[in-house]
Amino acid sequence: MQQFVNTEILIIGLLLIASLVAIAVRRLQIPYTVALVVTGLLLTIQSRVKFELTPELILTMFVPPLIFEAAFHLNFNDLRRSLPVILVLAVPGVILTMFIVGGALVVGVHLSLSAALVFGALVSATDPVAVVSLFRVLGVPKQLAVLVEGESLFNDGTAQVLFTLTLAVAITGKFNFLQGLGDFVQISIGGVMVGLVLGWLISWIIARIDDYLIETTLTTVLAYGAYLVADQLHFSGVLAVVAAGLVIGNLGTKGMSPTTRIVLFNFWEYLAFLTNSLVFILIGLQVNIPSLINSWQPILWAIVGVIVARLLVVYPLSWIMNRLGEPISLRWQHILAWGGLRGALSLALALSLPVTFGPDRSLLLEMAFGVVLFTLLVQATTMHPLVHFLGIVTRNPAQIEYEMRQAELTASRAAEAHMERRYREGLISAHAWELLKPTLQEQNAELAKAVRAFLKSEPLVEAEELDLAQREILRAKRSTYNGLRRDGVISEDAFSTLVAQVDADLEQKRDNVEVPVQEGPPDQEANDADFKLELKELIVEAGSACDGNRVKHISWPENFVIAGVRRGNQTLVAHGETVLRAGDVLIAMVDEKTFREAQGLCQSGSYPLK
Repeated sequence: MQQFVNTEILIIGLLLIASLVAIAVRRLQIPYTVALVVTGLLLTIQSRVKFELTPELILTMFVPPLIFEAAFHLNFNDLRRSLPVILVLAVPGVILTMFIVGGALVVGVHLSLSAALVFGALVSATDPVAVVSLFRVLGVPKQLAVLVEGESLFNDGTAQVLFTLTLAVAITGKFNFLQGLGDFVQISIGGVMVGLVLGWLISWIIARIDDYLIETTLTTVLAYGAYLVADQLHFSGVLAVVAAGLVIGNLGTKGMSPTTRIVLFNFWEYLAFLTNSLVFILIGLQVNIPSLINSWQPILWAIVGVIVARLLVVYPLSWIMNRLGEPISLRWQHILAWGGLRGALSLALALSLPVTFGPDRSLLLEMAFGVVLFTLLVQATTMHPLVHFLGIVTRNPAQIEYEMRQAELTASRAAEAHMERRYREGLISAHAWELLKPTLQEQNAELAKAVRAFLKSEPLVEAEELDLAQREILRAKRSTYNGLRRDGVISEDAFSTLVAQVDADLEQKRDNVEVPVQEGPPDQEANDADFKLELKELIVEAGSACDGNRVKHISWPENFVIAGVRRGNQTLVAHGETVLRAGDVLIAMVDEKTFREAQGLCQSGSYPLK
């Protein structure tokens, strides 16, 4: 019992640390997974945290959700476009990597060929979690992200199959080429078939029910069940999970309600975050730094072998594929070559080496940890500057100009609100405020006019802002429905119907937002601008109608939607029973006219209550 409690305390502690690290990396601008590994290393040095990272724990608990989440989010149409390149890198590329790395170790470390090929197989799978997360932040071309993530998904399965075959050869000392080739095909195709069948079956069941809790549970059963079933049948569990994730993500979601899809996406995003957090912090905890230092020469050879193999695989195979299909630019090839990180699967395979493997087992394990640490601490951390240096991500100059103008307007409005608050608190004189107020209001009007004129000249930027505003309105409505249900104002049935409508609207793509064209006289623009939705902030002043009253008791203007309430360092979700206090900042999606009406309610001396 005590051991169970200790394990629970350890897991809770690790999750707390992971959460703190996630908060810190937002400021440090380094990959989250890298920060977790470094944190694990520091914990190993500073304390005696003991946690055995077993291959069963990684392969059966951590790998399935990570692979399933990645496959679930891959659009098959995007994947199909790059599928020839992905398959070439994931099958012939992985086999070439195994032989190149193995050859380097035979020459440099004097390992036996069989042991060297086992190591080559276990490090041949890429794990670009840090790179993909960076891609999402930077906004790299979608097809490049699909290429990197798709290759990782498929080469994981290939590497696992190669590792199984080479390990059998190393232990038995027997090798039959035809039998090995047959086993490779059988294990690979068998895993894919298991995933396709189970994915189709779960998709069929999901299409006939409408309960997001059950549907989410079924996808969880599929992720782990596909791996376990394939493994019990001696097929590739990794490829089974890949196939199941692709089927449920592209076919199964068509039979889901919008609410289920949103819940499902959020659930798997959270589960992937949770799993990555535990995996990479445990990797840091497992590292034996003195042992790695003692084995620095073999580790260096392994690192050089992995990098050289990656270069010899990416560039030649890309050159061949450029002549057979859609070309891959040289800049993308640089990203593919340097972004071939190693991670959890390589360590899981290394840890699964049996004791009967011989004295080389500990050396292979140390080299695996060395390679994984190098790719995470060196390659992952330098990917950000490399992406910018190669010009992979280019910002639209119009978008940058809009952000600057909008920032100036927001800062100017904040300055006016700040000075007004100081005046009402008696910190500046009425005379000074009367002199400053017209200037500040004129400045805000000029800045607002400049922003409106710029948006009218840039329809794409205006369309993007409108899309964002519409989504914010829908999220505010959904939050309000949650509050009304919680307060007992609406029934569960009414809530389900209303939320389903909002979720359906959120699901719609607004790639072609229709931008209205102004054809009226110039003086009409000022009136039209009053109906332009913007995300604005209102400060609740002491003695105002809002101060000390519940949200539902205040006569808000029509179309005024409170998205949130910032109180100190906290941001609250507003609902009918929320009591507003002096100093609260209301975050609302409003037009200019409604904003001015609501502003009066938040100023001292106003009393329009319901």
